[in-house]
Amino acid sequence: MEPLRIGILGAARIAGRAIVEPARLTGARLVAVAARDTDRAAAFAAEHGVERVHAGYDDVINDPEVEAIYNPLANGLHGPWNLKAIAAGKHVLTEKPSASNAAEAAQVRDAAREQGVVVMEGFHYLFHPVTRRLHELLGKGELGELQHVETTMVMPPPDDEDPRWSLALAGGAVMDVGCYALHAQRMLAPWGGGAPTLASARAGERKRLPGVDEWLNADLVFPNGATGAVRTSMAAEEVDFSCRIIGTRGEAFAPGFVLPHTDDRVVVTTKEDNWVEQLGRRSSYTYQLEAFTAHLREGTPLPIDADDAVDTMELIDACYREAGLQPRPISTL
Repeated sequence: MEPLRIGILGAARIAGRAIVEPARLTGARLVAVAARDTDRAAAFAAEHGVERVHAGYDDVINDPEVEAIYNPLANGLHGPWNLKAIAAGKHVLTEKPSASNAAEAAQVRDAAREQGVVVMEGFHYLFHPVTRRLHELLGKGELGELQHVETTMVMPPPDDEDPRWSLALAGGAVMDVGCYALHAQRMLAPWGGGAPTLASARAGERKRLPGVDEWLNADLVFPNGATGAVRTSMAAEEVDFSCRIIGTRGEAFAPGFVLPHTDDRVVVTTKEDNWVEQLGRRSSYTYQLEAFTAHLREGTPLPIDADDAVDTMELIDACYREAGLQPRPISTL
């Protein structure tokens, strides 16, 4: 396939793992980059082999050689710059969440539909064999009927100045890590009789940052009666990014489902047997870029789209309201 031609907005740390290395492994071209600090963008380009540096994000978006934009900016800047990229006729691979709230996610979806471009939210875990195996265990009936799901996304706190603590930039535990936990539950809809709905949610605010969730726990229920428990925090003592699926015949546990390049195990326990599978440390971001490229080049179906992004943001907004907080405000450029 012709290499995908990518423009990068910003020189965020996540970009090295999420787009630079996957591009090298898949043969994609990193055509252009811009950052708030041009010197930083130049250093990023020199280190990672980006072909050219632009003075601003608009220049990257309007570069005629760029066909797809990768957006790793702060959460509150996803929606506005995704909309600008769409208006320029560019496809978008955006870091999660795709927008600040459900209303903005719907704007992004509608704009993409009107322009005929693809917008995909970066839930990279979904493309890795670890998650595919969890779904296969349910699909083949090895775990029996779905009964309960536990998704945990907790981590130590970022620095106080980190934009992930900024309400204006759509920060908070759910927006940063909890969205994975909620999304993973939603992806079990085929075995839960449909998508889960929110039953209850509780949250704690960050000290001196009203409205910003330091932690949030939620309970979900599937149409078939199965239940889900979501635990998310940016104030834990250690990292726990795990998923446990319990069925009538057994359970499967993935201790690192969001970061399978660090822990690729799936531990299966049934009434008859128990075993551990190791499914490979190849980065989930590389699988994601391969899938995105194959869709653009060959029309290979994707498991998620801009409609899925809206559904996820509706669930996030519902969690905030149920916990006594407000959905994140839309940011202005």
